[in-house]
Amino acid sequence: MDKTLIIFKPDCIKKQLLGTVLSRFEAAGFSVAGCKMMQLESELLRKHYSHIADQPFFPQIESFMASEPVVVMILEGKGVIEKVRLLLGPTDSTKAPAGTIRGDYGETVMINVVHASDSLESAEAEIKRFFCESDFIK
Repeated sequence: MDKTLIIFKPDCIKKQLLGTVLSRFEAAGFSVAGCKMMQLESELLRKHYSHIADQPFFPQIESFMASEPVVVMILEGKGVIEKVRLLLGPTDSTKAPAGTIRGDYGETVMINVVHASDSLESAEAEIKRFFCESDFIK
């Protein structure tokens, strides 16, 4: 079964859209394989965004992502990575069509409701970054 990491971003939590967005994922046939709420710290954010951590705009991303607790989740299902990204729409919410999650609820490139892994390799690395064995019920 394929897995992907989802982060319900601070705007999603603040706007009380967690249940709405999760229900869209569940309606698409995906299951929750792990879930927790956490406050993102600078060290974790720098690892997660290492590909852009040296960019001049990174402090804004770091500040936004640390501004409120987030919910991190592992979704699983056949083709979950590609299908979730289609449900979300483009990263830039201003370019996301109505009917996509970002098109319906996002505002900008950064304030776009949900992060989702973009490949199998990213999903594996991101799941390991945010979850450990002790997070799961045996």
